[in-house]
Amino acid sequence: MALLRDACRTVLASGVIRRLPGRLARVLLACFLLGHAALAVFVLFASIALARWNPPVTALMVYRRLTAGQKTVAMRFVPLRQIPRSARDMVVRLEDFKFFQHGGIEFGAIRDAYLVNKSIGYTLYGGSTIPQQLARNLFLTPRKIYLRKYVEALIAVEMDLLLSKNRILELYLNNIEWGRGVYGIGAAALHYYGTGIGNLSVDQIRRLVTIITNPLRYNVDTFTRSRQMAARYRYLVSRFADPSDAQASDAPASDAPASDAQASDAQASDAPQPAAPKPPTP
Repeated sequence: MALLRDACRTVLASGVIRRLPGRLARVLLACFLLGHAALAVFVLFASIALARWNPPVTALMVYRRLTAGQKTVAMRFVPLRQIPRSARDMVVRLEDFKFFQHGGIEFGAIRDAYLVNKSIGYTLYGGSTIPQQLARNLFLTPRKIYLRKYVEALIAVEMDLLLSKNRILELYLNNIEWGRGVYGIGAAALHYYGTGIGNLSVDQIRRLVTIITNPLRYNVDTFTRSRQMAARYRYLVSRFADPSDAQASDAPASDAPASDAQASDAQASDAPQPAAPKPPTP
């Protein structure tokens, strides 16, 4: 006991306890800065690789395999120039209509989403941009925690600085989830319609784009069960004409779209957006 008492007196006399909060703060700050530096270096090298390399597997694929046992359908990478302009425009218009103007994240979209959701009384709009969604699919998991959202935003900003907008859109369209084990617009076209994306009609493309927010619950034939999905589809019908519209449109009319249980923070924006400037042709 005497030894323990003397040791305690020695520690107190040395002032270590008094200096501990300051030291702890410095250690935490150092860890914070080192963590951000490590992430920045990782994203730098990853972006350099992604500028020319098409990833065969993503974090989302691994997550689905480990948590749900999903097997990935063979991916079919489609260069952006071979993806119909209508498909590109539909995705940008619905998911991130300021994609070609913002720097990876859109604070205005986050604010507007909050205000709209508050006014209608339920969560309809998401807040993630296309770069954020791509960052989540490539490197993170879909688990809805604030730390993931923070890291996702950091990655999105750096990727937006290092990669061209067209390359980000190309990677996005070729890696996002379009069904159970279905990733990328090429695999989605083959899975749902048995043909390449270049052979699809405007209405078939509208249906593919409609289900982006919740492809695990709905497909191109069942999305009309969701009022939110039906609203997305009707918006695309109103903006992107198809000669077969008179026969193709089967979404039921409703006074207002309703949200889905799993669509609160799906992709970037889960409802019709204001008209956007035309994106440049790649």
